[in-house]
Amino acid sequence: MQASIPGDVVRVFEGLDAVRQAKGEHLGVSDWMFIDQERVNEFANATQDLQWIHVDAERAAAGPYGGTIVHGFLTLALCIPLYKQVFRIEGIRMGLNYGVGKVRFPSPLRVGTRIRADVTLGDVVNVDGGVQMVVSARVEPEGGDKPVCVADLISRQYI
Repeated sequence: MQASIPGDVVRVFEGLDAVRQAKGEHLGVSDWMFIDQERVNEFANATQDLQWIHVDAERAAAGPYGGTIVHGFLTLALCIPLYKQVFRIEGIRMGLNYGVGKVRFPSPLRVGTRIRADVTLGDVVNVDGGVQMVVSARVEPEGGDKPVCVADLISRQYI
């Protein structure tokens, strides 16, 4: 099942008990998100990662990928808005990013490509006042045969 409207989620958890019970389950797939050069340039400027492979379309056209590619860390950061299309948790006070586990960028992501995230809920453990959960996101490019990012995102959800 795929979300059809931005902000429309596939799965709504009614509290942390429901999250605990869903440990290990595939949660769904996000909508497609288009990654344009403007977004890449904004990320490059914000992070001061101005490598030509990301921001110089002319030079990158003659480079190894035939055009500019998206920063791996931009792709990683986009996992969050993508997985927020797939699920949300009701009845919590707040959620915080706690860290990341294994992160890989198996293939380059060309600027001008649409991506989506295939999301699975990994480990869920109790912490003081809530849970720590691992969300595994596999970011797929439209028309591609390999993911562009595979990441375990760790967050804490507090009641």
